[in-house]
Amino acid sequence: MTQFIIICVYLSLLLMLGVVSSRLFKGTAADYFLASRGIGSFLLLMSLFGTTMTAFALVGSTGESFREGIGVYGMMASWSGIIHSACFFLVGIKLWSFGKRFGYTTQIQFFRDRFESDKLGVVLFPILVGLIIPYLLIGVMAAGVTIERTTGGAFPSLFAAHGVGPAAIPEGAIPFWLGSAGICLVVLIYVFFGGVRGTAWANAFQTIVFIILGMVTFSVISSKLGGAQAATEMVLKDNPHVMRRTVREDDPLTRYHGDQKVFENRMTAWEAKPEAEKGPQPKPPRKPHGISFLHFLSYMFIPLSVGMFPHLFQHWLTAKSAKSFKLSVIAHPLLIMIVWVPCVLLGAWATSAVINGKPVIPYGFSNPNAVLVKMVATMTSDGLGGLLTAGILAAIMSSLDSQFLCIGSMFTNDIVAHYAGKDRLTDRQKVLCGRVFVVLIVAATYGLAQLRPGSVFTLGVWCFSGFASLFPLVFAAVYWRRATRAGAYACVLTAAGVWWWLFAKSGYGSQGQFLFGGMMPVATIVGASTTALVLVSLMTKMPSAETVERFFPRRK
Repeated sequence: MTQFIIICVYLSLLLMLGVVSSRLFKGTAADYFLASRGIGSFLLLMSLFGTTMTAFALVGSTGESFREGIGVYGMMASWSGIIHSACFFLVGIKLWSFGKRFGYTTQIQFFRDRFESDKLGVVLFPILVGLIIPYLLIGVMAAGVTIERTTGGAFPSLFAAHGVGPAAIPEGAIPFWLGSAGICLVVLIYVFFGGVRGTAWANAFQTIVFIILGMVTFSVISSKLGGAQAATEMVLKDNPHVMRRTVREDDPLTRYHGDQKVFENRMTAWEAKPEAEKGPQPKPPRKPHGISFLHFLSYMFIPLSVGMFPHLFQHWLTAKSAKSFKLSVIAHPLLIMIVWVPCVLLGAWATSAVINGKPVIPYGFSNPNAVLVKMVATMTSDGLGGLLTAGILAAIMSSLDSQFLCIGSMFTNDIVAHYAGKDRLTDRQKVLCGRVFVVLIVAATYGLAQLRPGSVFTLGVWCFSGFASLFPLVFAAVYWRRATRAGAYACVLTAAGVWWWLFAKSGYGSQGQFLFGGMMPVATIVGASTTALVLVSLMTKMPSAETVERFFPRRK
């Protein structure tokens, strides 16, 4: 109940922030969707970082580190720190300048003009929305699991216990369906009324909250385990392969961990002992963890996705000036390190953490999405646990809001306003249209989340792979004057086709470590979309001289 009250107080603060920001709303579509292009350096940094650090970064990275070891940091965080900033500098500032000069509100408006094709928007819209939906699912699923795992015992007369084994949900816990509904409703309210300004303020507040509380979480759990060195030594003793990037099947480290017969003998001996003498239960064999060089290298393509995120494009356009990007380019990698290092270490420690003779994460625990929440609930007090849970929810919600808003913006500006006629809709009608579509998307996302379609990390990787496969399109659009309309279509359709083919081969994401040619599927998809773009552009007619001059003016 203590944790539940703290969560409610935190969500109430967010709602108040939304109400305050709505009072500054000027009533125009430009203000609702772009905050009148007046966001400064600090708020831009908080918005961009809060939007990119999702449930994937906190909940997903801890769960994946628990399953696959600390190599997950090298796979995602180290590449992201470098490539995200490069995308902000090379692509973000360019797109901001085009948006300011030509009045763009969405990506699709830019691509329609750059490639002289109205129908390109019709092709891109369902693909971008289709890729954002699983991104939204990541947040809604993680929020539901977080609340469910931390509120056990709050309402024993209302909610019965359910499930069996280590993953069972205790009596009185707020169920997944209700917790995820509450988060969706809170985000919907402040996005509905506050627009992108309310989103930017909420992102700044939530980013500060989850950074501070994340550091507190790491410090408290580390202390409970006897310090970082002691916690790491536990892992090196019991599961040493977790602390290595690559472990072969014949590696000496895996002899005990991979020997089923040794485990069975240890279990038999343990069960025969009197209760007072038993001690910790022997651990079952674990499959050796390992990441090949090609597997590791191919992860560099995943962070390219930020160049095509519609919600990041929208945040870029809110910047007051090009100088506003400077702080984001410099500080973003540092903030990534501050957030990812503790999360990955906590996941690694969870494989071997034992307190009072009992493992913190029970043997056979099969839900990687709940590892971080389980550690918080087990190893902290109710009050601190509630604050830390609020920090996890802050990270989740700081991306949900931007994604919901950008979908409403695309539907309003790229579909309704575009085909109804530029001047047919008033600003009030555009804002209403955007709000209605946001409500519909929130409802659809909530419904899909109840199916719980897999691991947060795996779902996130496939989502990011889709956006990354479209990165050649935006990069060519701003740097290659020879890129043509036919080349753009080839790039988009090839990316969509190859992505879907590989997604189907992976069992629609059910195979968490699906590789193609020893690499992540994203490498193949990006290679195919780039090849299609370049070859078809070289074989077709260049854009008109007017378009080339518009986007690539000659220096006088």
